[in-house]
Amino acid sequence: MKYHSAEKMLPAAVLEKRVQEKCEAIEREFGRTPGRKERRDLKEEARLDLLPQAFVKERDTWVWIDPQARMLAIDTATQSHADNVVTLLVEHLPSFPRLLNTAISPQAAMAQWLLTQEAPASFSIDQECELKAEDESKSVVRYANHPLDIEEVRQHIQAGKLPTKLAMTWDGRVSFVLDAALRLRKIELLGMDETAEGHEDAFEADAVLATCDLTGAIADLIDALGGEA
Repeated sequence: MKYHSAEKMLPAAVLEKRVQEKCEAIEREFGRTPGRKERRDLKEEARLDLLPQAFVKERDTWVWIDPQARMLAIDTATQSHADNVVTLLVEHLPSFPRLLNTAISPQAAMAQWLLTQEAPASFSIDQECELKAEDESKSVVRYANHPLDIEEVRQHIQAGKLPTKLAMTWDGRVSFVLDAALRLRKIELLGMDETAEGHEDAFEADAVLATCDLTGAIADLIDALGGEA
């Protein structure tokens, strides 16, 4: 399904200009400067004044719901936008599934895979990774298009840097970047060049192939992370 949203956008500079105009009008008429609380009220008043003139930002977001697998996937990298979609679904679905938590954290699992250079079953480790220190330095090391089966990577992890992103491929069919929050980024369906004969609707055929591959990849990833907590 596709979620369509429309949001009125007010540039901060435009809003601030209108607030300043209102403050100056009060100064001319009453000879005083508006206080902090009054300025907040003027800002809300200015926002309501400008909303009818605001431009509308529209966006479409693909939402995949698999009732049998109790799975919801939202095609967005923005947490706030994902929250908006989830809130809308919760309002309309009486038994909405809970957020996914795994027995092993993605960060701990990624560190183990890199240390041992042993990817979980059905997966391979690709050539992109980000390691971040947990101490005050917050230092970051990034690898791109670079082999990760090297001693340097292990030394970084042993020194306290933990993986926050790791590129992987499932069964040669789905590549993605797993992050520490259990989000899948940069998803690429490597088997989509296959032709699904007998399907008149090309979109439907692609959707069937995509969801089958993603279902398998996600299920195996959950297993690799110790299953649901």
